[in-house]
Amino acid sequence: MDNEFVKVPEKDKTLSPGKLFYNWFAANIGIMGFVYGAIIVSYHLSFWQSVTAALIGALTFAIPGWVAMIGQREGVTTFKMSRATFGTHGNKIPNFMAWLNMVGWLAVNVITGTLLFSAMLKTIHVPQTGFTKFICLVVFAGLVFLSGIFKEDTLAKIQTWLSWIFGGLTLVMLIMFLMNANWGEAFAMKPGSWVTGWLPAVAFIAAGSSISWSMAAADWGAYVHPNTKPSATFWNTTLGAATPLFILMAGGVLLSTISPSLASASDPYQVMYGVIPGWFGFLYFLVAAGGIIPQCLVSFRSARINLSTIGIEVSQKRSLILHAVIIILISIYVLFISGDFLSNFELFLNFLGICLASWVAIFLVDSVIYRKNGYDVKLMEPNSSVHYNWPGIISWIIATIFGFLFTSNAAYRGPFAHGIFENNSSLAVFVSGIAAIIVMFIKSSDKQED
Repeated sequence: MDNEFVKVPEKDKTLSPGKLFYNWFAANIGIMGFVYGAIIVSYHLSFWQSVTAALIGALTFAIPGWVAMIGQREGVTTFKMSRATFGTHGNKIPNFMAWLNMVGWLAVNVITGTLLFSAMLKTIHVPQTGFTKFICLVVFAGLVFLSGIFKEDTLAKIQTWLSWIFGGLTLVMLIMFLMNANWGEAFAMKPGSWVTGWLPAVAFIAAGSSISWSMAAADWGAYVHPNTKPSATFWNTTLGAATPLFILMAGGVLLSTISPSLASASDPYQVMYGVIPGWFGFLYFLVAAGGIIPQCLVSFRSARINLSTIGIEVSQKRSLILHAVIIILISIYVLFISGDFLSNFELFLNFLGICLASWVAIFLVDSVIYRKNGYDVKLMEPNSSVHYNWPGIISWIIATIFGFLFTSNAAYRGPFAHGIFENNSSLAVFVSGIAAIIVMFIKSSDKQED
């Protein structure tokens, strides 16, 4: 099979470092960043500990930066390269995880959009009831589905304009937070534990951002112009994503001094409504919700591609209906049965973070150990004779099990979740990644001895 079936054609490698930076910047300038910042404070950290946790958490985007650099070097997208790591059939593991990741974030986006619409209605004094929230869900989901009539380039233009407008409004929002922040309370916040407070906060941010994004990093890296220095791909990916995320999280830390209940609120956007002028809140929530719609549609299409890669072929129409039903059911559960968005969101990030941390660790270690001279194209072909690459598969299984043994959350408690791991579920994300690295090196040693 010719390389063109695996590698991105040279004519399509047009992504400049500046465009790469913008793509990552636009993808990570979202209203959830404020909520992340407030959640960091909920780990009982001082102001400076919270800010440094936000900074280090944002800089974990060095992981996608590394993956993007490999994608540029090989000119191959993520899940084609991972065929070499797991085998053509074994590669269904990361494909399935990518599908879960996509569906989970689709649900988060739809729920977020619904809550934003609900908060927007509050700014014009519409009573907040279960019925109005249901109407908001119907309206937002309807807008997502109707946006399917637009072409990809039209959606990209809409997303670009909304990103710029949202970025400008966010700057105004940050100025408001700086002016209204309770600085005395901020600097009086008592320091927390670096091990059981600061480290889990960093792990939570990594699980919710960089680790999840790692599965898409090579997809952009593979389209970077060949003359671009690898270091430029790395830094434009890392800083393009980390910069807006850190700024938003720092704003969330300040916001938590104004509204301490933000991190524990079942609906954080209703809390945000209370600290900004009503007229501004309406505009801000409208643009924030509008910006989510194109993201949702692109994610719907990506979810269909992931299903196809796993081996489940469905038409675009059936895929849209299937994923819509799943996401609406999840949204109804979170909004009307559980009624607690943040708790369910943290639970989702914990489970997903454990599985994805082990995956990206295996992918990178495999690249370092076995792909020093580049990837063998034959291993990345869909009809490759290597169906299962057992070192990668076994390492993922062992590392993921280790992660769950040490996790402790509202739904599950592992047998080893004691001491520093008790009530610190996000630390299990680090355990999973470290276990994957250790097992991969042990497997490579055994192979060399054989």
